[in-house]
Amino acid sequence: MYWIKISLIFSAHGFGINTNILETNIINLAVVISIVFSFVGDLLKDLLITRKKAILQNICTVNDRVKEIEKKMNDAILQLETAKKKSIEIREQGLFSAKQEKQICLQQTEEETQRLKQAKLDTIRLTQQKTIEQISQKIIIFSLKQVREKLLIKMKSRTFQPWVNQVKIKKYTSIKFFSKPFVS
Repeated sequence: MYWIKISLIFSAHGFGINTNILETNIINLAVVISIVFSFVGDLLKDLLITRKKAILQNICTVNDRVKEIEKKMNDAILQLETAKKKSIEIREQGLFSAKQEKQICLQQTEEETQRLKQAKLDTIRLTQQKTIEQISQKIIIFSLKQVREKLLIKMKSRTFQPWVNQVKIKKYTSIKFFSKPFVS
């Protein structure tokens, strides 16, 4: 009974009961989807655009970082190459300096050796001269002693010539005069 009244109400106004539910649902679903797309679609579209912008901005930021890192890497590579070149130059300079220092040391050693050889020769010469002088003095003293003895013997024998002055003989034949050490 209740149903009848409803159908009478709808039929009186020009409405009737739709017995085709599938078509009604499709129409209702189309209306709902069009409303959702019209209102929510714009919101969803704005969200997608915002997300797309954020993703693009992140990609741009990553690209900038990649470029910055590549630049830093290239700078680091250049610095590494420069450091390698400097280390090679420093090594070569060190080797050159060591070679020069070695040559200087060898030259100084050779000069010192020559100086020591010359000093040795000078010392030997000086020692030889002193020895020769000492031997010469001893020979002269010995000779003078012999001459004095012979002169004394001749003076005692009275065959000595009178023109020789005895003072001169004593002066030159004195051992004390010639026995003084030689001072150079």
